[in-house]
Amino acid sequence: MSIPLGSNIKKLRLATGMTQRQLAYQLRISVQAVSKWERGLTYPDVTLLLPIAELFCVTLDELFGRHAAEE
Repeated sequence: MSIPLGSNIKKLRLATGMTQRQLAYQLRISVQAVSKWERGLTYPDVTLLLPIAELFCVTLDELFGRHAAEE
């Protein structure tokens, strides 16, 4: 089962007009970390999931690609 977390982060980032550098700055991480997430090479640290969701004004379910209709 593939988790679309990285691609969802990229979609949300682009939808808000944010660069990888801006996202990295907001989360106090490296640009390389953001790039690896978006390419599906790694996942964000669990402690960053809520701040990422809050930054993009989405729920954790939405961040992970789950929607109310799938419940």
